[in-house]
Amino acid sequence: MGLEAADRRSAGSSPLGRLPWWAAVLLIFAAARLVTTAMMLVLARAQPQNAWTGPSPDYADFASIWDGRWYNIIAVAGYPAELPLTDDGHVAENAWAFMPVYPAVVRLVMILSGLGWPVAAVIVSVACAFGSALVFYLLMREVQDERTAMFAVVLYSVAPPSPVLQVAYAESMQLILLATALLLVLRRRYLLLLPVVVVMSFTRPTGLAFALFLALHTAYRWFTRRSEGVPTRELALAGAATIVSGIAGLGWPAVAWLVTGQFSAYVDTELAWRSSYIGYQHLMPFAGWVQGLDWWAVNGLHLPAGPPWGLMVVLVLVAAFTAFLFSPPAKSLGVDLRLWVASYAIYLLAVFFPQSSTFRLLMPVFPLLGAIARPRSPVYRVAVVILCVLAQWGWLLIAWRVDGYDWTPP
Repeated sequence: MGLEAADRRSAGSSPLGRLPWWAAVLLIFAAARLVTTAMMLVLARAQPQNAWTGPSPDYADFASIWDGRWYNIIAVAGYPAELPLTDDGHVAENAWAFMPVYPAVVRLVMILSGLGWPVAAVIVSVACAFGSALVFYLLMREVQDERTAMFAVVLYSVAPPSPVLQVAYAESMQLILLATALLLVLRRRYLLLLPVVVVMSFTRPTGLAFALFLALHTAYRWFTRRSEGVPTRELALAGAATIVSGIAGLGWPAVAWLVTGQFSAYVDTELAWRSSYIGYQHLMPFAGWVQGLDWWAVNGLHLPAGPPWGLMVVLVLVAAFTAFLFSPPAKSLGVDLRLWVASYAIYLLAVFFPQSSTFRLLMPVFPLLGAIARPRSPVYRVAVVILCVLAQWGWLLIAWRVDGYDWTPP
């Protein structure tokens, strides 16, 4: 689909009366944020003293706990030149696990405005979140009709982990960059894509997954070059973007190596976060999910040790996810968006250890909301929104509220 056709489709009136599409998107997203804010204020008022705040903190302080404190440390003090070690000599949790773009932007806002970290961080996150909703709508309009795209925005706005879009986390910045990058790929604007991919790769660990996506995208376009009339120049630019994304994806581990002098500084830092579950181990690609689900089966569900619970669950999840990607609703997203979702899922399967952060880390598969939004039944749509809002409350209770010694970080 050409850029002009996409722009014409996006410029139409929205289902919300005669509002232009961008006003409807902003109104939907603002309404959802008010609901989420109300829930967070209720929890903040009941929040006892914890490692980050006193009792009953205000919204900005409550929104700056957990990883928000790591970003705060980075904004104020930067990264350690020497990796901190545990008593038994392993790399301890430290700031190298968090990338620099988000804390740098917040730091700039702090300098220009005189605001403290909590307020400045929330402002940056919320601004990026509103922007991400606008770009997400444009992305959905490339593959869905207007009403489906607008309902997809509703689902994006009320998704269970959507509270993370208005706290001191880098997710909202990641998602506006990711949505922009995907939109540029769909519109074949590969040169404009390059700086977006680079910045995104230093915001959240997305570069390698995006490189895999671009490699698959380029291969698909090459195999269909004759039937679809793909210009050679576009293939070359897509290939160049793949290389740039791969290099950018390795950029932050390289920076950590150069500064600390330890080749595996970034990987060892990331592994420190799973040590409380399975101890310190080397990174084995695709082993984390099996190890993690084994741990949860035995320690969470109290199933007997021995059977390969983790492997069995992984196989079921992979089969179900693959089947969904080939279902009619998912096919409506087109080849490119499904390739991105598959690439990111492969990346998570390769490097991630499942725990309470899983729901937040699944946010980059947001194009799937376009498939979930397709049914037109009012009963279905109302039910899905209600379930999402209830799940938000559950996510806040499980992951965000601090309850004594809390092992369920968001």
